[in-house]
Amino acid sequence: MTQTMEQTETPTRSHEPIEKVSIVISKGSLEGIYPGLIMANGARMEGIEANVFFTFFGLDAITRGKQAKVKVATVGNPGLHMPTLAGAIPGVSALVTKKFASEMEKIDIPPIPEFIEMISDSGGALYGCQATVDMFGLDLEDFVPQVDEVITVGEFYEKSAGGQIIFT
Repeated sequence: MTQTMEQTETPTRSHEPIEKVSIVISKGSLEGIYPGLIMANGARMEGIEANVFFTFFGLDAITRGKQAKVKVATVGNPGLHMPTLAGAIPGVSALVTKKFASEMEKIDIPPIPEFIEMISDSGGALYGCQATVDMFGLDLEDFVPQVDEVITVGEFYEKSAGGQIIFT
């Protein structure tokens, strides 16, 4: 018994294009912030609506005075392939961060303040988490001017309706 080509082919599926993404950034380290910024910027470059919601220590990416001081987390970071104790030595985090910044500059990845500005200028929306802002005793004036507003989780879900939510 022979099978025809039609019986053995995998059916093709038509996928709806992504029209909207909402990205949650909750970590305050370089490797915790950059994936979300890269995804948001990439979405905007593809014409996809992008909302970025900063919560907990991810707020450092949009907080005046902290934005440019974000470092690589060297303690307990298995991706660095170095002993945890080595990451705790004074200066190691700064050294690793400087190395990462140098490598990112070589491949034209902008620093966090510039990335935030690019996302905002391209129409991406940037939000702070109301609960975290309250918990840390902050308000909208503590953030860089590109932040659209501080919103609740419920408002974030409303803005995310009909799109994909990505937690980095």
